[in-house]
Amino acid sequence: MINGVTMKVNVDRYIWNTLREDITSEDVSANAVMPEDRQGSAQLICKQDGIVCGLDIFRRTFELLDETSRFEANFKDGDSVKKGDLLGVIYGDIKCILSGERTALNYLQRMSGIATITKEFSDELKGYKTKLLDTRKTTPNMRPFEKYAVTVGGATNHRYNLSDGVLLKDNHIGAAGSITKAIELAKDYAPFVRKIEIETETLEQVKEAVEAGADIIMLDNMDNETMRKAVELIDGRAETECSGNVTKARLKEIAEIGVDYVSCGALTHSAPIMDVSLKNLKPID
Repeated sequence: MINGVTMKVNVDRYIWNTLREDITSEDVSANAVMPEDRQGSAQLICKQDGIVCGLDIFRRTFELLDETSRFEANFKDGDSVKKGDLLGVIYGDIKCILSGERTALNYLQRMSGIATITKEFSDELKGYKTKLLDTRKTTPNMRPFEKYAVTVGGATNHRYNLSDGVLLKDNHIGAAGSITKAIELAKDYAPFVRKIEIETETLEQVKEAVEAGADIIMLDNMDNETMRKAVELIDGRAETECSGNVTKARLKEIAEIGVDYVSCGALTHSAPIMDVSLKNLKPID
């Protein structure tokens, strides 16, 4: 559940921007069929099995349009839902329900889809020490929602943005001149409380990263055998993260190698939506 302070400080502006994208001057369709203010209700119905996520965002979208609106939810974020379930009922001004419907559903469908696929991936790692991470491969202006959905699905967030941690990738290494130099520069610049993670693609690079004192070594696009040798070479002197070409089918194999983390961009960039509809809108006399 997203608390009220977080919603107002970090989330409301995103929802407002999305509403403004959909309503540049007026909702012509809603105003045409409902010229007068009138209260109504509509049912939020699940149309496929999955993990629901984004109910607070759904509710908040209508509250921003109509402060008198209320949403009576029958489920909470993280619950398993089935096709045909009544997720809840929204009450409020009919014009506001009509105007906010698409925005509210877009958030709910997208977030639920991410939570659903993340749960499927997370379940593959049960019993292993390896933790599943997301990436920054998120939809523009959807990051807070998508990152939250990942946690609801049972995975862990990697860094939120570029200000959140030091991750030196191939182009950073190229800019610095070498892995050793990149780590040296990062240690001189970054606050001492920040861990330094660096991307490696070969065993030679892994050896250099260990000797340079990296805190986390990313094993990027390595096959299983190379990754296994890398973990043996590191021997606990740094944390390890597997990244690149991570599929659901590979997760158990990767976990058995013994890496600490596995990051997967597909959790956010390839998750299908979960189908949800707002139906049976009717006036309340």
